[in-house]
Amino acid sequence: MEAVHRGEIRALSIAPMMERTDRHFRAFLRCLTHQTLLYTEMVHGRAVVSGNREKLLGFDSSEHPIALQLGGEDPDLLAQAAKIAEDWGYDEVNLNVGCPSDRVQSGCFGAALMARPERVAEAVAAMRQAVSIPVTVKHRIGIDDLDRYEDMLRFVDIVSGSHCDRFSVHARKAWLSGLSPKENRNIPPLRYEEVYRLKSERPEQVVEINGGIKTLDQVEAHLQRVDAVMVGRGAYDNPGFLLDADRRCFGLENPSRDLREALQAYRPYIAKHVAQGGRLHDITRHLMGLFAGQPGARRYRRYLGQEAVRPGAGLEVLDTAVGFIAA
Repeated sequence: MEAVHRGEIRALSIAPMMERTDRHFRAFLRCLTHQTLLYTEMVHGRAVVSGNREKLLGFDSSEHPIALQLGGEDPDLLAQAAKIAEDWGYDEVNLNVGCPSDRVQSGCFGAALMARPERVAEAVAAMRQAVSIPVTVKHRIGIDDLDRYEDMLRFVDIVSGSHCDRFSVHARKAWLSGLSPKENRNIPPLRYEEVYRLKSERPEQVVEINGGIKTLDQVEAHLQRVDAVMVGRGAYDNPGFLLDADRRCFGLENPSRDLREALQAYRPYIAKHVAQGGRLHDITRHLMGLFAGQPGARRYRRYLGQEAVRPGAGLEVLDTAVGFIAA
């Protein structure tokens, strides 16, 4: 079946990461790259429909383009959640078919859905009917013993029948028992060639690769074989490499020249958060590794860890910490 895609293909995205890609970290990423697609943390469709939407879905206008990642397996519920996401201004909705945590498995969604491609296809079809923004799927190359290339191809072929706009493929299998979510991000070997093969054999599909990617050189190498690249922990642990992403991945001017300039651009956001009663630590917890490897980085981390959690801590704490980094 010929693919019918909606939306622009973004060459680079930052993966959804629980307790990491919240609104504060995303706002900082926008000081490094304006063009990279950003994702929220995963939110269950039921929470979107019946929970505190401002808390769960709120984001700053600077964060566009931004995608909401949904968890769940009920097509009707996911369709409702997708429509709410579109109404809130999200540029894309993504279905999680990759998370292997016990809590997610107990709800029969996440990576467990790779064994139920027909159900994923139903969910994608329901969401696409409900919204005009792209509907995408993030999945693994396989789970447990269902991990041959042919198994992944069958999954993609079935889901593509619902006109999924992009397949974001984590190039590791997931063990649904025996490994923790953290171990599932590191222990199963990366199998990039199978993602490349998927794109080669299904050229009409938009295929994005994810897993173990940490530099723009690696991003550019992958882009020779697939449509897009998703970076996860590499962007959280060392966000500075994104400083040149807009130029190298999108052919546009970068928003900041260095990390100090990026932090300067971030100051109004931090000041607003603190002025509204937010804690400085809500933000600086994402910046602890910002100057890793540079002289003074240890003092920077220690000072932030001690002072940013104190009541009333403000920008002066961050300024003092940055002052420990050699110019």
